[in-house]
Amino acid sequence: MFRLLTVLIVVVASGAQAAIPGKANEQKVTSKKSTSVIHLTTPVENNRKVTRLRVKTKSKAIQKNTRIASSIYSPVDRRPNYDLPITYNSKVRFWINYYQKGGQSWFKRWMERSYRYLPQMQAHMKERGIPQDLAFVAMIESGFSPHAKSDAEAVGYWQFIKSTASRYGLRINWWLDERRDFTKSTRAAASYLNDLYKMFDSWYLTAAAYNMGEGRLRKLIQKYKTDNFWVLSKKRDFPEETREYIPKLLAAMLISKSPALYGFHKMEPKEPYSYEYFSVPGGTDLYSLSKHLKVPLGSLKKLNPELLHSFIPSFVNSHRIRIPRGTTTKVSQYVRQQMKKRL
Repeated sequence: MFRLLTVLIVVVASGAQAAIPGKANEQKVTSKKSTSVIHLTTPVENNRKVTRLRVKTKSKAIQKNTRIASSIYSPVDRRPNYDLPITYNSKVRFWINYYQKGGQSWFKRWMERSYRYLPQMQAHMKERGIPQDLAFVAMIESGFSPHAKSDAEAVGYWQFIKSTASRYGLRINWWLDERRDFTKSTRAAASYLNDLYKMFDSWYLTAAAYNMGEGRLRKLIQKYKTDNFWVLSKKRDFPEETREYIPKLLAAMLISKSPALYGFHKMEPKEPYSYEYFSVPGGTDLYSLSKHLKVPLGSLKKLNPELLHSFIPSFVNSHRIRIPRGTTTKVSQYVRQQMKKRL
């Protein structure tokens, strides 16, 4: 009886693995004759210590009860996968609690919005050869909003400041801000994150440098002779915002991968935009195009948030915009009409 209770407790803990990631993130069950071994295989970073846990049971009856308990207590996402190291400490718990309570309404909106953007962002991360979970940086930076703007004049999904945006090929002028362009800004962010990892050889420090700047972080590493984020974050001259940055990122990841486990129910996921690209000449404005297509102006503006004034200046030869899927023929007709008017 004591053994049965012990195993049930272990299984309940593994069922809520996303809630206590220091114990497990991914569970594999294998059996050899009458013995089952539960491997909790995903490494957990805890101040550079990697922990793995193995639990053995021997009774078939216990295995049966284990399966029953697992079906009751497993989270909605039974096997949440993480490709960033997970640390679960008081800082992370604080932000999980905050997102569950004080910030619940807007964090829920962020999660609902993530269905629209996150899969494509993760695809770009994978294409660049970096952890896909780095896409959650955009969640805590902007809540997946192209219109987000910080006090430091950082703009867009990935909150690029002008100097960094220009370094990674994003154009910014009076009519265009590619920091608001979903695809271009995400590719730029993936390249920047990849370069930061080459500098610091740590994903926590990579994310920290993304927030505070690589130069400032390098100086602190040299000053305190440590590359451990948690140690650095306790230093007085470590930026307060960056001190909370990694815990916020981890909390956002944990909740987003198993929202129901953390009390987020009745989610209303936002569908990805359905669009295709079309190169239009200078002088094109979204207002007249929307009238021709008989679609709301707001729809075209949402597809093209990088166009600051919803038009392309006449001195521009051509510019590629997003149009609703299935409207290519009508857009082509509109462009021909506009070209005839200029002759």
